[in-house]
Amino acid sequence: PASRRKLGLLEKKKDYRLRADDYHKKQNALRALQKKALDKNPDEFYFKMIRAELQDGVHVIKQPKDEVTPEQVKLMRTQDIKYVEMKRVAEAKKIERLKSELHLLDAEGKNPNKHVFFLDTKKQVQEFDIATHLDTVPELVGRVYNRPTIATLQKETLKGATEPAHLKKLAQQRKNQYDLLKQRIEREKAMFVIAQKIQTRKDLLDKTHKVKVKKETTNGPAIYKFKFQRKR
Repeated sequence: PASRRKLGLLEKKKDYRLRADDYHKKQNALRALQKKALDKNPDEFYFKMIRAELQDGVHVIKQPKDEVTPEQVKLMRTQDIKYVEMKRVAEAKKIERLKSELHLLDAEGKNPNKHVFFLDTKKQVQEFDIATHLDTVPELVGRVYNRPTIATLQKETLKGATEPAHLKKLAQQRKNQYDLLKQRIEREKAMFVIAQKIQTRKDLLDKTHKVKVKKETTNGPAIYKFKFQRKR
């Protein structure tokens, strides 16, 4: 009718059959829950009874809170830093000991040393003999260490291994030592990064306003910019 046109279109009649089926389905579910509650052992206990709580109609497991104070957390961080730093210093001492033993001679991956000779004329360059210039025999020119002069060889015998098999064995031992040195250097670097990350997490415990400048990576900690505060 024109008098009810302002109310809009009439709502379509609901299907009373569907409403009835839904009502009976819910009643059956309630009766099943009531029966389950009656059959339940009143002495039964399980931990979720005290660990769960209802939030917005959903059961949520309570997360246990760490019963530590901020001062205790800082102390634990400090202890962690001291332990990692102690291990890092121990590795650094072992690295220095290995370097002193090996003297970084013929290290794999190490840039070869260059020995530059300065001559006056092109004729001297063409006639230049490195063995004569170094006053040694041609067989020892390729050595960068333990290269005696001819005068020394005339007075004393050449010390050290000279057999090919023995030289090969010594070369393998030296290679193993350099591999060990490389592993210790990488371990020392990793411990240094760990100590930096622990120190960063310790600094974040302060309630000072801070802004993250750089994300944390595998090779370095995250970088934060803290608000300046004047210390008394």
